[in-house]
Amino acid sequence: MRKINILLCVFFMGMVKGDTNKTDEKGWSEQGVRTISVANNKFAFELYFKLKEEKNNIFFSPLSIQNAFLIVYEGAKENTEEEIEKVFYLPEDKNLTRSNFAKIYREINKKDKKYVLYTANALWVQEGFKILKDYMEIVKDYYMAEIQNLDFVKEPENSVNIINSWVLEKTKDKIKDLISKDAIGPLTRLIITNAIYFKGKWLKEFDKEKTKEEDFWISENDKVKVPMMHMEGEMFNYYEDEKIQVLEIPYDGKEASMIIFLPKLFDLSILDEYLTPENIEEIIRSFKREEVNVSLPRFKIETKYLLKETLKEMGIKDAFTTAADFSEITGKKDLFISKVIHKAFVEVNEEGTEAAAATGVVMELTMVKPVKTFRADHPFVFIIYEKKYGTILFLGRVINPSK
Repeated sequence: MRKINILLCVFFMGMVKGDTNKTDEKGWSEQGVRTISVANNKFAFELYFKLKEEKNNIFFSPLSIQNAFLIVYEGAKENTEEEIEKVFYLPEDKNLTRSNFAKIYREINKKDKKYVLYTANALWVQEGFKILKDYMEIVKDYYMAEIQNLDFVKEPENSVNIINSWVLEKTKDKIKDLISKDAIGPLTRLIITNAIYFKGKWLKEFDKEKTKEEDFWISENDKVKVPMMHMEGEMFNYYEDEKIQVLEIPYDGKEASMIIFLPKLFDLSILDEYLTPENIEEIIRSFKREEVNVSLPRFKIETKYLLKETLKEMGIKDAFTTAADFSEITGKKDLFISKVIHKAFVEVNEEGTEAAAATGVVMELTMVKPVKTFRADHPFVFIIYEKKYGTILFLGRVINPSK
């Protein structure tokens, strides 16, 4: 059977069970957590449909982008707030969003897992630039964000190096140079970063001795040679209908898995109707344990996306203009988003999967019109005119006003 392009989804949270509306003392509930998780998944597929138009490999972390924008969202008001809310499918109640996201954050960063998964946030603030105390407390308490002062104006290169070193460390050296030197300027006042890292071994590893170079068909007529991994006679969660096959490969610990959606024909658009949170959940509920012979390419993908224009197309408009209202950050409407940068990495091999991503949101000072200076300390010409009809009454030139 010819090998077809694959779309990968890594699921870190299971189906919610039990009393989903019960709220604990920290303000979160299982239903609330589910709401934020579904919001992330909806955004994931919306962004996928935007990025797939480029016809290249795609890999990104919707959670990383959502994470960074939730911190942006905490500082937004009025139309800016509403636009971010709609694009990221957030509930209108910010308290609901922040308390339930904080629960997701804590779950992701739990230590007692058989795979490695964590995420981190940071705010990098121009020295001397005032941020509201309430905003800082929210991003520290609910988003566990580090806050550090840098001097983007006088030391731009050093500032970039510090941010990129933080990202590099948090992603185990997988995401390099997230922020380029030309991404910041003299008006840069705030950069929000998120990093996420995952490394998991398969519950059942592929035998390296069975991996061999084979054809991978990128279309019905074009093929490339790739290292193809094989596993025979193992039991997997499996779904099939007349259009697609879906396979779940669990990671060690069974708390995370890779789910692969494979169209039966050479047309990835077949998958479009399946790629909604509701349809994915229906497929997961329909899984059956089947004995499956698996062939999967070993691969590594690195991507970079500049998301400003894409997010504008999706509906976030004011945030990128001087109409932005981030007054919950500074108390004034003096910031707008100049850049959104996202980089991601994934490697899939016989042992398992390693993946990392980082997002940077660069916020600049809205250009304030400078006070003009008119210093007539050199020769000039002048007129005296009648305003009603615009008639010049006198015209003169001053070369030496002392004479």
